Amino acid sequence: MKNKKQAIGVFDSGVGGLTVFKEIRKKFPYEDIIYFGDTARVPYGPKSKHTVIDYSIQNTRFLIQEGVKMVVIACNTSSAVSLDILQKIFDIPIIGVIEAGSRNAVAHTKNGRIGVIGTEGTIRSEAYKKTILSIKPDAEIYSKACPLFVSLAEEGWVNHPITKDIANEYLHELKDKDIDTLVLGCTHYPILKPVIQEVMGKDVHLVDSAISILTDIESKISKNTDNCIGKDFFFVSDNEDKFCKIAQDILNINNFSLSKVKLGETWYIENNYLNPE
Repeated sequence: MKNKKQAIGVFDSGVGGLTVFKEIRKKFPYEDIIYFGDTARVPYGPKSKHTVIDYSIQNTRFLIQEGVKMVVIACNTSSAVSLDILQKIFDIPIIGVIEAGSRNAVAHTKNGRIGVIGTEGTIRSEAYKKTILSIKPDAEIYSKACPLFVSLAEEGWVNHPITKDIANEYLHELKDKDIDTLVLGCTHYPILKPVIQEVMGKDVHLVDSAISILTDIESKISKNTDNCIGKDFFFVSDNEDKFCKIAQDILNINNFSLSKVKLGETWYIENNYLNPE
């Protein structure tokens, strides 16, 4: 690890952030990337705001200790509740997926009717609704929590019959709203993109935050000019074998550096960095 360049750091609650990692790797081939998947504590969506903040601080501190030059929060739940706090605590660029996905949704909608699906935590925060309305005040936003999508993605059940059944159950009410744009407000969801698109129909544009965030990353880092192909480093907090299998399917790579780590307590708990509401 000592020979790696100062890397882009990426964290997620599990494997979903690999959809973000994949797009970053394509866009920035000369950058080293360090990915941390908190597979011991996935999913983040049902957890309390303050627990997600604690986990996010731990994840960010770990990546900074590994020498990253910026952190990408490849988790919508964490982006929704912890981005502002992380930006106050740490002195490197930290970006989330909410704003980028919101801009993309506004850019693509024709009728102003936008659907948002995400974890319970993301939907409860109304982060997408607030951000979209700040850009397009006359937009109509329809939100739906789809918590089981995370588990289906973590299991790799992309083509399982039950996945389509669950998608139909979650999404039928959004289909009735005549939306023309649907924000995949969780980075696990693009893993299930084929079945979501099938259920919603080809005329509904799916917004993938993994693609949307690339412009934000480019604006925060200086271009790497050494022309040496970047290296990838992966860390998880549990379930290495399952992570490897899903990572191979998403990234189409067979050999990569993977280590298991155990994160410690956070400043948030120890020092009560911000007063809980």
